[in-house]
Amino acid sequence: MTTGAHTMADAAAMRRALELATRGPSRGVNPRVGCVILSHAGDVIAEGWHRGAGTAHAEVDALSKLAPGAAEGATAVVTLEPCNHTGRTGPCAEALVEAGVARVVYAVADPGDHSAGGAQRLRDAGVAVTGGVLVDEAEALLEDWLFAARNRRPRVIVKWASSLDGRAAAADGTSQWITGPAARADVHRRRSRADAIAVGTGTVLADDPALTARDPGGQFYDAQPTPVVFGRRAVPADASITRHPHAPMFFTGTDLTADLEELQRRGIRSLFIEGGPTLASAFIAAGLVDELLVYLAPALLGGPRLALGDLGIASIDGAQRFDFTSIERLGDDVLLVAHPKQAADTDSRPARLDPGPDQHR
Repeated sequence: MTTGAHTMADAAAMRRALELATRGPSRGVNPRVGCVILSHAGDVIAEGWHRGAGTAHAEVDALSKLAPGAAEGATAVVTLEPCNHTGRTGPCAEALVEAGVARVVYAVADPGDHSAGGAQRLRDAGVAVTGGVLVDEAEALLEDWLFAARNRRPRVIVKWASSLDGRAAAADGTSQWITGPAARADVHRRRSRADAIAVGTGTVLADDPALTARDPGGQFYDAQPTPVVFGRRAVPADASITRHPHAPMFFTGTDLTADLEELQRRGIRSLFIEGGPTLASAFIAAGLVDELLVYLAPALLGGPRLALGDLGIASIDGAQRFDFTSIERLGDDVLLVAHPKQAADTDSRPARLDPGPDQHR
């Protein structure tokens, strides 16, 4: 039985390939990829997945489990279009051709500048190729990696917690705890899923954050985000971030676009902006934010300590608009998740982090 251009067996194998892909590392330069090889009769004869940079890609891993000639006439089902470049390993498209695979079914096209083109290379060699199978599921699995490959920068998530009147702290500067334990636990779960977590130097100096991801019992999650600090002030040698499981990265914040490009080159695919208001506002004003996480506590604080600073918006016509994609109750608090309604206007000027007169960097 067929569904569009692929068979039910192809779809079942793709679901298995997606499961296999989750066994690979969720962070780093390379994507998580799974592969299932089906015989001409549609039976699974080999499985493979990518285990990280420098190791065999999923297709090659699966092929290595077959005897010579066993892949002749077979179908390779893979979550990402087979690569078409030579890095630490050779091109997967060529390995499939050499193995005698007759069909290749993939979910998502490879958007990489150097790795794309595998599907065409296969077709040129006479291999039948079908793409777009379970594409939504694969896009969800590879969301951050695909975003970074397509946009040449990490996906940026900005988070803040505030009172109903938009204050991030009381007038005396105290902010622990605006939100309750359920909201704080949610923040830490989301931190653990990000490649990196960022703050400004003002936040480091004022709050000395650890920038770790901890479960409700206070234990570290297995996956920890790399700490990133933006700003021009020196960070004390004994700051908590210096004891983080990952060495912190430092950027001046004078060109946020260039900083993001450098983070992507270092393998960072998602960046969680933790604070403070100056840093969050700079990324928002520059149109470099892809998701907002706003934790609202049922409290009023008043005073000058707003969750966001100046965004450079002079009138309502210039407002940045967002769509709410999720509204969730977390204990007494509410989490609002929002995404930009449309792409922000861009120009040739670099995005700059210019602290105001009351900020120290």
